[in-house]
Order: sequence, then structure tokens, then C-alpha cells
Amino acid sequence: MARYSKNKDKVSDQTKSEAMVIAKGTQKPGQTKEQTKLVAQGIQKGIELYKKQQKAKARELDKQLKKAKQAPVDMNSGKDGDSAEQNRAEVAPKSWTWVPWVLLFASWAGFGVYLTQQ
Repeated sequence: MARYSKNKDKVSDQTKSEAMVIAKGTQKPGQTKEQTKLVAQGIQKGIELYKKQQKAKARELDKQLKKAKQAPVDMNSGKDGDSAEQNRAEVAPKSWTWVPWVLLFASWAGFGVYLTQQ
């Protein structure tokens, strides 16, 4: 039983036509048809290699995205019974909780000073 597809070596018609257009566009004066066909074949191989690389990159990116989506789920279901709220509390240290309030009061004080000077 064949494990791999027989269509592996088959190049799509669109790729062939693109390669031929590019080969004809870069054709030098006095170049024979056989030479142009060889150039087109080289371009076809380059296009196929590029497509394979892009597919591999897309697969790798999909794997990374799946891992990234699964990672937060794994963190929240810890062995110690930590809940999601406790994990969020660890992210924001309590020493910085006063900063928004100071900024709020400072902005209102500045606004009050601005209004009284006019």
C-alpha cells in the first residue's frame, strides 16, 4: 500500500503558467525555447519550494497558537486549588495599587487650580 500521494510531483497548472510568464519576461535575445523552458522549470521549483516553506511556517504558527491557547487553561487548573482570581492578584503587586488613586487626586487638584486661576 502506498503511503504517499502520487500527486506529490505534480505541479499545478497555475504555477506552470506563472513560471512561464516570468521566464518569458526575463528572456534574453537569442535565447532558445528549450532554454526558456529550463528557466521556467527552475522558477517552478522555486515557487513550489516557497509554497512548502510557507505551509511549514503556517503549521508551526498554528501549533504555537494552540499551545498558547492551552497554556492559560493549564495554569488556572493548578494542583493547589488556585482560582483564576488568585492568579490575577499575583500579577498585580499590591504595592502599586495606590498609584491610580494618586493620579486621580492629582488630576482633580490640577483641574481645580486651573479653574480658580481663571
